[in-house]
Amino acid sequence: MVPAPPVRRRFVGRALRRYRESLGFSLEDAARLLECDRSKISRIETGQRGIRPKELRELLAEYGAPEDEQQLLTWLADPRGAFEWHREYAAILAGPLRDYLAMETAASRIAVYEAQQVPALLQTPAYARALAETDPSLDDDAARDRAAEAVLARQHAVLGDSRPQVHLIIGQAALHQQVGNETVMSEQLAALARTAADSGRITVQILPFESGAHAAAGDGSLWILQFAATLSHGLVHLGGIGGGVCLEDQKDIDPYLQVFQQLRAFAMSQAQSALLLRGLAGD
Repeated sequence: MVPAPPVRRRFVGRALRRYRESLGFSLEDAARLLECDRSKISRIETGQRGIRPKELRELLAEYGAPEDEQQLLTWLADPRGAFEWHREYAAILAGPLRDYLAMETAASRIAVYEAQQVPALLQTPAYARALAETDPSLDDDAARDRAAEAVLARQHAVLGDSRPQVHLIIGQAALHQQVGNETVMSEQLAALARTAADSGRITVQILPFESGAHAAAGDGSLWILQFAATLSHGLVHLGGIGGGVCLEDQKDIDPYLQVFQQLRAFAMSQAQSALLLRGLAGD
């Protein structure tokens, strides 16, 4: 089976196609801009091949793309930029997950539902290390240490300078599923409580047991990324063993956006969630 092109490359190609079509340009028109054949443009737009930075800038300038979107697409099109922070963790991060993480770092809005564990963006070092202990792909303590370090590096990359809007919904089961020892869980719950009590750019809601049946009952891990409106409808990542899978078509993304809105409605408010977390942490 031929592997799918990297999601970041497909993302850049889709954006170029949308810009081109919005101007009424044909493949031949775009090809004339780069002095190439139409098949090259087609392969770029479908993610079958990459595009040189100079050529990308030429097309985006001709298409009239805003400067900030030009910068984002140029960054994603360059593997050295898209993989900068987690390149050093390539040995312990699955390829599909690394591909997704490049996109996560570039998102302006992130919506998360985790049913069984604390989301990676809010895990404490000890909690992340305890989870690494359960990963059968990690052969020794050194690899498990690196996996925990990768979680913290991910937090820094996503929640650092770029500071996207992040909305996390956590199933109540995750608060009772002990990871590590009691101290690890207590510290993790206290950290969640502090984040939930802060009304900044991170929203934390707990989905209580009594919320009953919901549309995401069969999904353990759901991450939705959104970008500038003209670039993409967004990206859905469904977590799983082996790095998970990404969905990019609007027809696939829209149902998950609706599911997340349902989860928001069923979940406790942020204030109620903070109160519950403080109680569980023993504060």
